[in-house]
Amino acid sequence: MAVPVPIPNLTPLSSSSSAVKPVVIFTTPPNYAARLSDLLTLKGHTPLWCPTITTHSTPQSLTPHLSPHSISLLSAIAFPSRASITSFSLAAVSLPRPLLPSHGSTLILAALGKDSELIDTQFMSQICSNLQRIKVLVPPTATPNSLALSLGEGYGRRVLCPVPKVVGINEPPVVPDFLKDLDGGGWIPIRVDAYETRWVGPNCAEEVVRKAEQSEGEVDAIVFTSTGEVEGFLKSLSEFSWDWGMVRKRWPRLLVAAHGPVTAAGAESLGVDVDVVSPNFGSFQGVVDALDAHFRILVQE
Repeated sequence: MAVPVPIPNLTPLSSSSSAVKPVVIFTTPPNYAARLSDLLTLKGHTPLWCPTITTHSTPQSLTPHLSPHSISLLSAIAFPSRASITSFSLAAVSLPRPLLPSHGSTLILAALGKDSELIDTQFMSQICSNLQRIKVLVPPTATPNSLALSLGEGYGRRVLCPVPKVVGINEPPVVPDFLKDLDGGGWIPIRVDAYETRWVGPNCAEEVVRKAEQSEGEVDAIVFTSTGEVEGFLKSLSEFSWDWGMVRKRWPRLLVAAHGPVTAAGAESLGVDVDVVSPNFGSFQGVVDALDAHFRILVQE
């Protein structure tokens, strides 16, 4: 059963916004919302949370793959998201630990950007008491493709891939492409649906539509951090007989910011034009900095 995540210091979309501070809608799931909201607030923006997808761990799906026999067959575990690391930790807690004996071949733990901070000593100790058996790999570019390339040639070795099961929207190509990249690099990827990414539902964009229809002030930007968020937003807009073109017409100066090139490409494939792409997408700080820089340029014009 999923445990609700408290989200402190978030302004609901229905609240009145500042006439001076840029108003920024963001659509992240609950487990990321507080962090992005705080970063936007620190830049002097008014963050308005409009979640379009949620994530829920399903650690029971990982448990069979972490038995002594199964995990001993792995050469690597590739975590493409923060949620995948969390689900792994929850699964490990239910099993006798450490999962591996102190002697044996090296196990690679690969993660992206700031997500890798979760792979600390406590996390690794759940896997093996001998930390020399574990190698943490963080690719220079925080994309799934870079993660696959950083693992190098697989030579038929097995890599566990805790990825999301997508419910209510189409699965973006990110995970299938990631698995193809691993396979093309000579790895045997073992896909496990370690958590669910689920559409919030038909009403998730309701407050955005209401704000637009009732002319309740300007919206200066919207931040998307995944392709799933974009599709969830568009799918909800259609429930109210709205589309992206109508949003652009209502707020013609609206800036669309994407957390990295993967999200930007996904958004544009769905017909959402992107104005700001974070060049530093190892953490949300990058997209917030890029958006803030654009705001400053607009003020000077």
